[in-house]
Amino acid sequence: DRQVHEVQSYMGRLETSDKESVHLVENEIQARIDNVFSNLERLEILSSKEPPNKRQNAKLRVDQLKYDVQHLQTALRNFQHRRYIREQQERQREELLARTFTTNDSDTTIPIDETLQFNESLQNAHRGMDDLIGSGTNILQGLRDQRVTLKGTHKKILDVANMLGLSNTVMRLIEKRAFQDKYFMIGGMILTCVIMFLVVQYLT
Repeated sequence: DRQVHEVQSYMGRLETSDKESVHLVENEIQARIDNVFSNLERLEILSSKEPPNKRQNAKLRVDQLKYDVQHLQTALRNFQHRRYIREQQERQREELLARTFTTNDSDTTIPIDETLQFNESLQNAHRGMDDLIGSGTNILQGLRDQRVTLKGTHKKILDVANMLGLSNTVMRLIEKRAFQDKYFMIGGMILTCVIMFLVVQYLT
């Protein structure tokens, strides 16, 4: 949990980082995400060695952390893609503004087709960002649905565990009652034998 919160805090620095340091922040976040994934793999192995009554809860916890880290990985990739599109647009604008124009030099005149192509590239980039945002929304919704499913499964497991605990209590009561009935039966048999012996002695 602590490592996941650290990654989340680093994610908040991305939007405020300048161009010179944003790459360093991205690399730091990716390294921390890789480290968390590595630790989760070890936790998954350790959870499989837990006692049966704790194993399911441990596995559910590891799965939940894994989904959270996958969400952070997706968010980082989305940010990197948006940054790449933004930097590409800025480079194209700088190249366009850096051109010099003369009235007689046909080589330095910007063709209309090139301007149209630039506008089309911008529109394609905007459409790509919209598609990426839509894809990210679908991924988040899928993660939420999986979380709800995991919570439902966890509740069912707890219900079954409670039911098994109740069944064990009932079985112990039945065994205790059977043990008591056995002694009552033996006592009754002994008492009957004594009465029969006394009757025979009395009659003879």
